[in-house]
Amino acid sequence: MFNIIERYMQRLTMDDIRNFALSKDISLSDDELKFTYDFVKKNYQDVLKNPKLFDLDRYKNNYTEENFQKITKVFHEYNQKYSSYL
Repeated sequence: MFNIIERYMQRLTMDDIRNFALSKDISLSDDELKFTYDFVKKNYQDVLKNPKLFDLDRYKNNYTEENFQKITKVFHEYNQKYSSYL
């Protein structure tokens, strides 16, 4: 499973992040988009290996309050849905 994710992450673009966010009704500013892209590219392996240890609140100041609430909801939704596969 990790090989598939790793190959996908190697090809991940900012447009992929923006389009996913928009599909979840999250309009990221340019700064929020850049932070999210950089964070995901650098940290996806750690988050996947230990999702329960990941503290999303540490990154709250990088987003508007509205976007942070939506991101938190999406993170928990996907974590519940896919954690059994990791």
